[in-house]
Amino acid sequence: MANRHGHRRFGTIRRLASGRYQVRYRGVDGRLRPAPDTYPTRRDAERVLTLIESAMIRGEWIEPERGKVTVHDYADAWITQRPGLRPRTIDLYRWLLAKHIDPYMGRFPIGKLTTEIIREFRMALLAAGVSESMTAKAYRLLRAVLTTAVDDRLIQRNLGRVSGAGDEEPAERPVLTIDQILLLADLMRDRRFRALVLLSTFASLRWGEAIALRRTDIDTERCIVRVRAAYVELSTGPLMLGPPKSRAGRRTIRYPAAIAVDIRQHLDTYTGPDVHDLVFTGAKGRPLRRGNFQKAVRRREAVQSLGVSGLHFHDLRHTGKHTRGSDGSQPCGPDGADGTRQSKGRDDVPARHRRSEPSHCRCALRASEQAP
Repeated sequence: MANRHGHRRFGTIRRLASGRYQVRYRGVDGRLRPAPDTYPTRRDAERVLTLIESAMIRGEWIEPERGKVTVHDYADAWITQRPGLRPRTIDLYRWLLAKHIDPYMGRFPIGKLTTEIIREFRMALLAAGVSESMTAKAYRLLRAVLTTAVDDRLIQRNLGRVSGAGDEEPAERPVLTIDQILLLADLMRDRRFRALVLLSTFASLRWGEAIALRRTDIDTERCIVRVRAAYVELSTGPLMLGPPKSRAGRRTIRYPAAIAVDIRQHLDTYTGPDVHDLVFTGAKGRPLRRGNFQKAVRRREAVQSLGVSGLHFHDLRHTGKHTRGSDGSQPCGPDGADGTRQSKGRDDVPARHRRSEPSHCRCALRASEQAP
């Protein structure tokens, strides 16, 4: 139905003293409200009213007030209410929000965001020296938050659609040779951590899984370790005990018999007698923290001695995947086979270091490398 001359069927337009035009209309809730902006011409104002009416007819109209919530407030609620997030993931999301998102757009109304603002946000992080990997993580968090904002009818569409902005291309991690693993174990200034290096490598354990192991989780007769829990160290300080990273993380793994003596010696020397005592602890018997471990073993000096730059503890698990099998560990099957195979690493450790390596471990692991 066409509008009568001088009278609109939907909404009203009036000319302000400034010469600009203001739009007012009734929403589906019956409330009379103005459009968020004023417009330079009457035709522009009429076009806005047409778009608003069309959105109402299609059921796509969104109350402008809902878009006034700030990016910080909505993202903070999103993290709190998101089901299934692990404590470490929650910790990371809150850190990304506070460190990277809030400084740029935390107080910005979510309904005012544009693709240009999000693109500029990403470029600002990169220009400030934030790594591409961390920038991609911050962008993916923002994109996920905006996706839920669409479902909650705060915004009409997700504007966080910057092609390639969420992609990561992490650098290839180093893979150690058998010689380097044994040398690293020997370089542990605190001998209680020698077995930690060996077991984490050849059972392909994550840091949190290794430090959560208890005496009852290790069967030294059958060379079996059971992963049933993991510690998570939050950036705020607390150390939380929970399930492994994924459902597949609950597993039983056979470690090489060549390190069985080292594991038994560690249990006899450094682990308490109770079946629930932690296998790997600090000097005072408390759960082991990453920072304390790195300080106790002088991690930087040990890594330099290996000649492998940028080595992380998690790279031991990565090395185990190449050394033991494609899945990173040897699950215990009916026959209990080890299933180890030749490492892809390069044997470049000086010979003067090899003479100090334990012969029983070296020979057995060498044999497993050469097995067909």
